[in-house]
Amino acid sequence: MLDPGSPLLQVVDLTVRLGKEATYDDIKKAVKEAAESPQWKGIVAYTEEELVSTDFLTTKVSCTFDAGAGLSLNKNFCKLVAWYDNEYGYSHRVADLITYMHSKA
Repeated sequence: MLDPGSPLLQVVDLTVRLGKEATYDDIKKAVKEAAESPQWKGIVAYTEEELVSTDFLTTKVSCTFDAGAGLSLNKNFCKLVAWYDNEYGYSHRVADLITYMHSKA
């Protein structure tokens, strides 16, 4: 049984080889624009704040891109970091799916 008091925070530490040259600022701008777009708003968030893992507890989004934690190794390689509350964010996506399915019934 899931204990809702247990923090289930996760971090994605992704090293990416880019097909097209880009600076880390270019990548941050693209992620920020995506996070603010109607398609991804409420699913992906963007932050430049200096936060610690517990700051991401009970976040409704599927992941929060941590702009300050990533870096560009060169114009073709970068490290991207995103945080998520494994159970809380997932539960909200299930609720979104149920709402969507109900709207199609």
